[in-house]
Amino acid sequence: MATLNPILEKIPLFQEELARNKEILLANLVMAGEIPAETFREARKKEFMLDRFRECGLDKISTDEVENAYAILPGRSSRNILVSSHMDTLFPASVDHTVQVDRDVVTGAGVADNSLGVAVVTSLPTLLQAMGLQFDSNLILMGASRSLGRGNIEGIRFFLDNYDEPIEAGIFVEGVELGRLSYNSLGMLRGEVRFRSEGQPLADDWVRTGMIEPLANLIVKLQTIPLPHRPRTNIILGSCNAGKSFNMPATEARLRFEVTSEEIGMVSSLHQRIDEIIQEVASESGLDVDFEIIARRRPGGIGFSHPLTWATRKVMDHLDLSPIIQPSMGELSALIDKKIPGLTLGISRRATRAESEESVYIEPMFAGIAQLIAVISAIDEGICHERED
Repeated sequence: MATLNPILEKIPLFQEELARNKEILLANLVMAGEIPAETFREARKKEFMLDRFRECGLDKISTDEVENAYAILPGRSSRNILVSSHMDTLFPASVDHTVQVDRDVVTGAGVADNSLGVAVVTSLPTLLQAMGLQFDSNLILMGASRSLGRGNIEGIRFFLDNYDEPIEAGIFVEGVELGRLSYNSLGMLRGEVRFRSEGQPLADDWVRTGMIEPLANLIVKLQTIPLPHRPRTNIILGSCNAGKSFNMPATEARLRFEVTSEEIGMVSSLHQRIDEIIQEVASESGLDVDFEIIARRRPGGIGFSHPLTWATRKVMDHLDLSPIIQPSMGELSALIDKKIPGLTLGISRRATRAESEESVYIEPMFAGIAQLIAVISAIDEGICHERED
């Protein structure tokens, strides 16, 4: 039976070899980071990944209807491990995407989330070849589209719905934060409520406040919803805006919120209660109110003691990393829905975050990628299989 110790013993060698090949990673990070890739506009970054896959001589290089990019790094068996990063970022093309590499940090729009993840997945074939590593399993290397916001992880969902071969496990690569260990997902709902009065005269009661008063009324009512402390359940009012001037009543108001819970069925119950409150406010105000669900997730995933989680914690301990255990709201949810064991891991540490750029440290990247390679090795050798009694 395979054991983890031989893999752990190789981790320092992995780090040394990765440091010697850092120019490969940094070159791909600069190229990926300087391509704007707002959600639904990832086509250029997709082409970048496909070009790199071709240069590496990978098999079955392909894309699909939703602009995913993927290829196979062939192994010696028919087993498959998915290694993926999302291509989209939160920064629009109007932002300067110049990437600057200094002695210790790399800075640029979307570098942390998630051009570094894209660079790691893109560089992996070259780095593994330089290290003399080949796996029994095939590695499905993927850039996932339409992950953030209204994208609602459409890219990875589409891929998993249409990929014919079984996938043994999956790892999602995020630029930050090194030590991140996500192995499950909370139940989640993200919604947007909009009050609008364009084209209709305001009643006397609304002349002074416009849409601000019904928005405030909705917020107050949402705050009265009782929430259990256990299991953990939250309603986060994340964004609200209304109006454009000092002396004009607001003709539009918007509230964005997120509901999360560990308990199966709780998010659905809260969704129903929130919908009732919205209808109540609409009835009281006499206004038309739009309620749109932006994203939804089901709770689930593997546990803390699952062999995959256990092996990853051992790898992190060997790297002197304290696991940052947090549920994922991203692509991991799609694996969970398909009952495929998986994790989300971070590669480096965030240096700074500004409105128009992000910075990540270079040195921690070698530990982050060594961690990734060690976890892939553990999956490949069967250490992470859940055993039946």
